[in-house]
Amino acid sequence: MTAFWNESDFDDHEQVVFVRDAASGLSGIIAIHSTHLGPAAGGTRFWHYADPASGMRDALRLSRGMSYKNAMAGLPAGGGKAVILADANRTKTPEMLAAFARAVEGLGGKYITAQDVGMSQDDMVSLSQHTSHVAGLPGQGGDPGPYTARGVYLGIKAAAKRALGTDDLKGVRVAVQGVGSVGGGMARYLAEDGAQLILSDVNHGRAAALAEELGATIAGTDEILGIEADIVSPNALGAILNERSIDGLKAKVVAGGANNQLATGTEGKLLQERGILYAPDYVINAGGIINVLRHIDNAGDGEINARIDRIPHRLEQVWQESESTGETPDVVADKMAQRLIGR
Repeated sequence: MTAFWNESDFDDHEQVVFVRDAASGLSGIIAIHSTHLGPAAGGTRFWHYADPASGMRDALRLSRGMSYKNAMAGLPAGGGKAVILADANRTKTPEMLAAFARAVEGLGGKYITAQDVGMSQDDMVSLSQHTSHVAGLPGQGGDPGPYTARGVYLGIKAAAKRALGTDDLKGVRVAVQGVGSVGGGMARYLAEDGAQLILSDVNHGRAAALAEELGATIAGTDEILGIEADIVSPNALGAILNERSIDGLKAKVVAGGANNQLATGTEGKLLQERGILYAPDYVINAGGIINVLRHIDNAGDGEINARIDRIPHRLEQVWQESESTGETPDVVADKMAQRLIGR
């Protein structure tokens, strides 16, 4: 593995720890990007990488993203991320989880872990038997999906007000890509407001059932981004906004809960050139992490909802600065987050 400070994604991370426990077969990386606002918080990803360097890049990139997301959400938390380097069979044992938890505990609260790809809530419970620095456990707010959905819905209303001149969504056409916990919950909010919904999901049956419930129509996964609509809301896979898909957009707004929507990170300029308003993903989808990290300052439901209510205000700040400077909303959001973490 090359030295992490030579990695293009190294961004003055405060600490990068390689974790190894030969007895259990554990190999992992914990990347702490910033603790300027509080303990570095972010999930643990259990994944098989082609090589350890790929895992390192993931940890570095994702931990930086968590710094930005937590800062823009107004949370008393910095940004961190961990990856456990799974073997080709994705072997996961109690001993391996225990060894990883001990490594987290050894950081003395500087890093707080949570659920991510390849890790279940049961795994989080297992980790909590060996470290107190785990977020999102049962009894700590429950499923983050509904909280994310509510924040995305509020963000869509803010985007409609700026781009369409109204926050009354009655009759507004919204193409929803992905109707799982986040996309489905958000679609229900929109339906209550009288929006005209077009739904798409890789699970066609799930999309069809929700469409019947809400009086919506359905579209194929290969056509949803190009549907004639006022708003396109990506709530499934990341990296879906590329030169080709942006060229095919027939909407005035892109606002959804999917992570890392810009395929290479430069597509914000293409959206801006086409006059399409973009809601930076880590700003609009912060409801889930706001809920998950409630235990950091013992926030109750009232405070959690108040923080989610502030998502539209933060988006409006981003759009106002974008309009005044000419920089794209994604670049503005990054710079705002950097200022918040003292960089």
